[in-house]
Amino acid sequence: MPVSAREWQLAARPHGEPTPEDFRLVEVERPDPADGEVVVRMLVMSVDPYMRGRMRAAKSYAAPWEVGETMQGGAVGRVVASRSADVPEGALVLTDAGWRNVAVLDAQHVRVLPELPGIPPSYHLGVLGMPGLTAWAGLFQVAAFRAGEDVFVSGAAGAVGSLVGQFARLRGAASVVGSAGSPEKVTWLTDELGFTAAFDYHAGPVAQQLAAAAPDGIDVYFDNVGGEHLEAAIGALRVHGRAAICGSISAYNAVSPPPGPRNMSLLVASRLTLRGFLVGDHTDLRPEFLETVSAWLASGELVVRETVREGLDNAVPAFLDLLRGGNTGKMIVTLSDD
Repeated sequence: MPVSAREWQLAARPHGEPTPEDFRLVEVERPDPADGEVVVRMLVMSVDPYMRGRMRAAKSYAAPWEVGETMQGGAVGRVVASRSADVPEGALVLTDAGWRNVAVLDAQHVRVLPELPGIPPSYHLGVLGMPGLTAWAGLFQVAAFRAGEDVFVSGAAGAVGSLVGQFARLRGAASVVGSAGSPEKVTWLTDELGFTAAFDYHAGPVAQQLAAAAPDGIDVYFDNVGGEHLEAAIGALRVHGRAAICGSISAYNAVSPPPGPRNMSLLVASRLTLRGFLVGDHTDLRPEFLETVSAWLASGELVVRETVREGLDNAVPAFLDLLRGGNTGKMIVTLSDD
């Protein structure tokens, strides 16, 4: 019997900020699973800032979505039918087949997940998944953070930034400063996540607010935003300071390249290191990351927050809201009950 699925397709390539008209929800029939394939009913899917880049035709580290094709992204689901000895029926799996309610997949393209008591499936898309490993790799390997250092995180109330700040605090940072997009997010960072200081980047120039929050400078900058934030961080980094460049969400909808930081000469004067990275280059860190972060979750030392939207119909609104900063912590879309 063919498998009926509802799937989001890219209807058009956006110019500037995406609109609902750039997406199309369709119902399709997929073939019954062949040998080596599984049918997965999706429980929860992820929307992430990097997906904006996949809407462009330009070459990037992730292949662009083609117009008229079903989009892709992280999702966790249950195997409801299996023709693979490696992935049994009933298994909880991680897939790259988000943006749909059910999928027929090659069993080699899913990863069986452990059943962790008290851990929601959505955590495999956030704190225990790609955002968590991104925070871990960027802070500890790329920026080479050491206990006693002062850290600044931009986009600190997001899925990655909220973990970076907590990882630094739990590993002995002298101070952790974060920027966020609303007074409510700033309060969350300081009152619940334990940031030393935080500020709303809408409230004034980032450089001035960073100087007030970290008057003696910073050793490490974790960049999720780019633009004005990057320029401010370059100005605040001490001699031999390091920056892990993870993303530049401030420019994702730009129709022309924004100007770069105007103080790049400080890279020489202060002997700074700015290093971009992709989480896919650091999968070797996953075992130590999972062991440590799972223990922090179990002990209650790590705070996790999700912004949840319900139903496949709300996947596009959730994604568009994410790009406007409408999330605190990880933005997820629930698709079905487990």
